[in-house]
Amino acid sequence: MEQAVTVFHVGSALPETVDFFAQYRCKLHFVDVFSALPIATYDDATADDETAADAVAQFRAMLQLPDQTRFDICLFWDVFNFLDRQTLRAFLAAIRPHLKSTTVAHAFSVHNRKATQQNYLYGINDLDSLSVRNRLATPAGYNPHSQRELKELLDCFQLERSVLLPDSRLELLLHSAHQSPA
Repeated sequence: MEQAVTVFHVGSALPETVDFFAQYRCKLHFVDVFSALPIATYDDATADDETAADAVAQFRAMLQLPDQTRFDICLFWDVFNFLDRQTLRAFLAAIRPHLKSTTVAHAFSVHNRKATQQNYLYGINDLDSLSVRNRLATPAGYNPHSQRELKELLDCFQLERSVLLPDSRLELLLHSAHQSPA
């Protein structure tokens, strides 16, 4: 019997994405982090452990993931561009327990931090093409990170490949740096 694939999708559940995954045996977890932006953050210089733990707890409450959930695929799209350093750390701490050593991920970043904000919703049409459409509302908190910063911040992932797209976005393919318990 084929094992179900567990997919974490940050953003709205677009019909084409649901249709695409309907072809496969999988469990989908759609979490629209964008609708909660801006998310309360903390300052590294003045934060204590309790403040950082509160930020992680806020994400865990938003995600509402069963403890046993482990992701095979994470589709982050452009969410990293809307989370400051501390908030991104809290977000990753909240999902880290749900990663496997074989988890793969996809994200978009910017080639230049001064790049103008792109306001897109992403989905999957088929194995070879994504859907891109304009968001109705612009998410708050645009705060893009350079590729070097993301490599440092995404400590639970390793950058496998980055591709510079014609519109100066970077497409990132990641794999887990997480070590599953033996």
